Amino acid sequence: MDLSAYRIVQEALSNAMRHAPGAAVEVKLYYGDAALVVEVRNDCPPGNRSAELRDDMPSEGGGHGIIGMRERATMLGGHLQAGPTEKGEFLVTAALPLDNEPAENRP
Repeated sequence: MDLSAYRIVQEALSNAMRHAPGAAVEVKLYYGDAALVVEVRNDCPPGNRSAELRDDMPSEGGGHGIIGMRERATMLGGHLQAGPTEKGEFLVTAALPLDNEPAENRP
C-alpha cells in the first residue's frame, strides 16, 4: 500500500480540526489479511457545524475533503464512507485492500 492510507487519515484529521475545533478525535486502524480499515471519529461540540457536513461538500482548506478521500480509496480498490453518526459525531471509515495493485489493473 502506498501513502494513500496515510493521506486519508491526514485529511480526515485536518477536516476534524477545521470543522470541529477542540473536539476529541479518535483514530482506529484494523489490519487483517485482506484489508486495512481506518476509522477517524470526532465529537461534535454543541453549535458546531461538523454534523451538518454533507458527503459531497468540498473542503474549505488546502485539502481535498471527503471527495478526495473517496477518490483515493476507490483508486486503491477500496471504499470510504463519511458522515454524522446518531450520537452527533462525525465518522470517516475507509476500507482499503492490501494487495497493493491499483483498481484499474485488477481482473
